Amino acid sequence: MKSIVIGTRGSELALTQANIVSRMLKAVEPALAVEIRTITTHGDSNQNPIPLSQIGKGWFTKEIEDELLSGKIDIAVHSLKDVAERQPKGLALVAYLSRENARDALITKNGEPLEQLRKGAMVGTDSPRRQVQMLALRPDLNMKSLRGNVPTRLKKLDGVFDGAGGETYDAIILAVAGLKRLGLEKRIVHIFEPNEMTPAPGQGILAIEARTGDSNAAVLEILSKINDPAATCVAKIERSFSRATGSGCKSPTGAYAFRDGDNCRLVGMIARDAGSNPNIVRGEISAPWNDSEKIGETLAKELLSKLDENAARSS
Repeated sequence: MKSIVIGTRGSELALTQANIVSRMLKAVEPALAVEIRTITTHGDSNQNPIPLSQIGKGWFTKEIEDELLSGKIDIAVHSLKDVAERQPKGLALVAYLSRENARDALITKNGEPLEQLRKGAMVGTDSPRRQVQMLALRPDLNMKSLRGNVPTRLKKLDGVFDGAGGETYDAIILAVAGLKRLGLEKRIVHIFEPNEMTPAPGQGILAIEARTGDSNAAVLEILSKINDPAATCVAKIERSFSRATGSGCKSPTGAYAFRDGDNCRLVGMIARDAGSNPNIVRGEISAPWNDSEKIGETLAKELLSKLDENAARSS
């Protein structure tokens, strides 16, 4: 194979991630010509202040997947946490890169730590998962939807321009992985541990989507050379947890799997209800690393049962 075309969104972070993949491909196939092609998705072009919980993940992938299916691009690079649980017929996630830090980070306007944020401070995030977990830590804070790429969100925090609705923000929550890839980790004032704010399933992992089948064997062979088996394992566990909860983008759900010696450990979180007193349950499960593929479904069932028990007690 002489060349490969990578499709990606046009944000600074998306292009940075595509370039990471490009460098890895050239490292294993030095003669390979790699082109990066930017594709505008519906979610990129529609800047109406609609929370992501109401629009779903397909807003940011459909146009890219259409280009894949048509053969105009060979592969697509995604942040795994932004990818729907199932891919269109003929496409699959075929490679996962080594995981960056999966945790969430707090960035404050004036650099103050979490415990020193004023009562009633405005915290920007569009993620229901982050909102309910932040309110569990600090019920006195106000949560406000915040859209845009990473630099745009930081500008809104800094007051370079007002946020949606003219709101200003005292703090925002972003993924550590994206900040590190953009060289912005110095803005971080607090990194949440998974038992404080359980990450989104797949957070910190770059996934590569491609056409399946024998006709695309050359592409799949190259991608197999940059695939990380450990990242593949935890990605599938976390996404199986998400599928088993029936949640995805629209319901507060977190999952973080990692290797601990010869075992795989999974931390999970599910929440129902919003506001200052959400019904949140967390749990942890472990299994031998080589026999851990079912722990996502197992933990999901346990936590769903706990949610139902909590709801029954409060009714």
